[in-house]
Amino acid sequence: MKDQNIQELLKQVSGGDMTVEEAAEKLKSLPYEELGFAKVDNHRTLRTGYPEVVFCEGKTTEQIAEIFTALAEKNPRVMGTRASEEDFAAVSAKLPDAKYHKEAGIIEVKKEECPEKKTDGHFDIAVVTAGTADIPVAEEAAVTAEIMGRTADRIYDVGVSGIHRLLDNVDRIRSADVVIVVAGMEGALGSVIGGLIDNPIISVPTSVGYGSNFEGLSALLCMMNSCASGIGVVNIDNGFGAATLAVSMLDMADRRQEK
Repeated sequence: MKDQNIQELLKQVSGGDMTVEEAAEKLKSLPYEELGFAKVDNHRTLRTGYPEVVFCEGKTTEQIAEIFTALAEKNPRVMGTRASEEDFAAVSAKLPDAKYHKEAGIIEVKKEECPEKKTDGHFDIAVVTAGTADIPVAEEAAVTAEIMGRTADRIYDVGVSGIHRLLDNVDRIRSADVVIVVAGMEGALGSVIGGLIDNPIISVPTSVGYGSNFEGLSALLCMMNSCASGIGVVNIDNGFGAATLAVSMLDMADRRQEK
């Protein structure tokens, strides 16, 4: 439930259009709704501006569908990460408007559209990958940002092993407000981009690589030890976390401009 929903509810009570009992019925699931196997956080939108996001991995399809249904009753937008096609089938059986972003592994349910943003060549976030194998994590980041109302420019396969590809896209990367860099192997791309632009950079190490990559640990350590300053790093394969951080930064900047 969003802040404006509660304000409207209080106005209806104040104006006599709704009884106190009716309002209490609508608010009874705040701050959370007990499902037995999960406590659905309906208060999170008020605290953070975004609804609770369902991490689907490790949950049964029945649990995922029930959580989605509970969240959709109170929120205009609901999303789940690390979702399979089987998870989507279970959700869409209860919520026919659900959409599946297969490459990102994200299920999305929207009751209302975000205001359409015109890019005019300028994107809020540039999502950049070192290689094609990093795209699933990058898509998790890009789709998350878009569901949260931001525009994302996808610039894929511009890793340091063919650095001329990166140099051809520097102006495009620089034109975005925040840059998310997704890289596996040795994870050097964030450092290289950090030396070329003055934008905030969020690096995402991926588990792409051979044995000594240690499922992304080598890329993580490389990014954390970057010689380029001003680079933030999230966990391995965490495109969602990178996107939510980027969106939070942009939203804060917007709020300060409005004051």
